Amino acid sequence: MTSAADHPGAATDVEDGANPYAWREAESVELVDERGAAVGSTSVDLAHRAPGLLHRAFSVLLFDGSGRLLLQRRAARKTRFALCLANTCCGHPGPLEPVTVAAARRLGEELGLHAVDLTEIGVYRYRAADPASNRVENEFDHVLVGLLPAGRQPVADPAEVAELHWVDPEQLGRDLAAPGQERYAPWLHGVIATWRSGRDGGVCPRPA
Repeated sequence: MTSAADHPGAATDVEDGANPYAWREAESVELVDERGAAVGSTSVDLAHRAPGLLHRAFSVLLFDGSGRLLLQRRAARKTRFALCLANTCCGHPGPLEPVTVAAARRLGEELGLHAVDLTEIGVYRYRAADPASNRVENEFDHVLVGLLPAGRQPVADPAEVAELHWVDPEQLGRDLAAPGQERYAPWLHGVIATWRSGRDGGVCPRPA
């Protein structure tokens, strides 16, 4: 088993009061093997130091009743892939925390949305290095989908989200397939591909 105590370096960065995300970077994440089995835990900060420790994560895709998909532009002060367009929200469950519970909590924190039913449809395994921050995403990413209840509207926390955009999933798929799409987070293509190939039980629209 691996823990944060096995990686004492960089602790001062997490404790630095100038870092507005210090409290989140110090949270625990669950380390996993290539099959997704838990093998230990460490902090968010240490998990994303190069070369990146493989850990459990989640990505949420939230649709409205007309089939549009909600994307967010990540806040400028994010420690990884700032200002990139990404899926509705992302995050990390704590050790032993159910993914659906963690994802529902994150929807509330970032977008003020509570009691939204989420369904897990698959897993996307990826690794991506951010050249701007020298941090690395190395994630066993559980993809969840949900339908925004009628009459509800997301309210973004500006510390987490710069902008919100409702998009046509078909157009998004064409955009992601085109070259030169650095404005999108590197995991978005795989998350959308997982949605297309997964089973969501009719929770949200899907291309034929």
